[in-house]
Amino acid sequence: MYVCRRCVRVLRSALLYIQPSVTSVLPPRAGPADLCYMSTTSGYSSAPVVPGILSLSRRERWKSCGIRYLTEQRSVSSPSLIRSSDLRLNDDENPPVEEASSVVSLPAGQTVIDVDAVRYPSPFKEISEEDAVQITVPSDLPPAAFSLRDYVDHSETLRRLVQLGVNLKTLEQRPNVGSMLVRLDFQADVAPRLFFLKDLGVEDSQLGQLLTKNPFILTKSLENLQARVAYLKSKKFSSESIAAMVSKAPYLLNFSVKRLDNRLGFFQEQLGLSAQKTRDVVIRLPRLLCGSLEPVKENLKVCELEFGFRKNEIQHIVIRVPKVLTANKRKLTQVFDFIHNVMGVPHSLIANFPQVLNAKFLRIKERHLFLEYLGRAHYDPAHPNYVSLERLVALPDETFCSEVALTAVDDFERFQKTL
Repeated sequence: MYVCRRCVRVLRSALLYIQPSVTSVLPPRAGPADLCYMSTTSGYSSAPVVPGILSLSRRERWKSCGIRYLTEQRSVSSPSLIRSSDLRLNDDENPPVEEASSVVSLPAGQTVIDVDAVRYPSPFKEISEEDAVQITVPSDLPPAAFSLRDYVDHSETLRRLVQLGVNLKTLEQRPNVGSMLVRLDFQADVAPRLFFLKDLGVEDSQLGQLLTKNPFILTKSLENLQARVAYLKSKKFSSESIAAMVSKAPYLLNFSVKRLDNRLGFFQEQLGLSAQKTRDVVIRLPRLLCGSLEPVKENLKVCELEFGFRKNEIQHIVIRVPKVLTANKRKLTQVFDFIHNVMGVPHSLIANFPQVLNAKFLRIKERHLFLEYLGRAHYDPAHPNYVSLERLVALPDETFCSEVALTAVDDFERFQKTL
């Protein structure tokens, strides 16, 4: 790229104001084009740098900075001028022009330094360890983004998590989870915990879903995770059972050994179960060890005080259907009231088939009313046309109509429209 000599002079005539760290400065070299002015005292001087320069005409102002008009072809000898005869012009028709200007006068307290004389450290120079520690390398991650998608190309951790099947869209909607994942190092933070889960027995296909529900396990100490697994094994939980429990309840290993021990003791004491039956209940519903105990306490009181079940019946219900302990109280009460008070099913039959308490209320209501319309709503085992609760709620519509109601599915569908 060729630039004319006049443009070069204009570009190099910019003056820089530099505040020095020491009072001594380097001796100036000849040439006004690379000069910058600063005060020999600390701070900037209040005196004007170039007094009266703004009051000059344009021609005189350029001449004071070492620039001449091409029409002035007179040579002026001055020891402080820079010769630029070595600059090659892109236009051969323009003859070489000699620059001449008068030396810029500086007020008292001002001195001249050469910017080119300032020394910069060489990239090949060896530095001490203290200086090396202070060197900061800017991160290639985007400084701010509205989605984790912008960080996937720059973060190995996010790329590997996506390959495992982790749903980043779900995680970025949770507070502080996105920033936590971006700061994690895959080799130091993520990989050891993935190997731990693999050794525990968690399937590869379940790792993505587990980390989507509980990404905080990546920040837990490996020693604490191993201690919690060792505690469960000491309570005679098998390795397969622990792996299944962690897959069903991803937050299980987030809780301390003390909390796990208190939860197991609570269920064994409140339900009056043996250690083996308590383990079976927890294995079938491991979130009992993770959630709040208030719904469990409330449902136990409802079953005993409001529903009127005896202690042994409650134990049988919990062993068969552990979800009763965490079910919605309003829904549980609605189902029991319809089965016991409307259908007339006694407590003993409900305890023998407690899955009915976990069934949908609308299905129970529609099928009972249809059987009542047909005159087949008999729930007493002593009746010849007895209909068990299991056949009432567990069978699909086609099987229910053909084997229990003894009618066509179209008749049942037309009856549903009348409700």
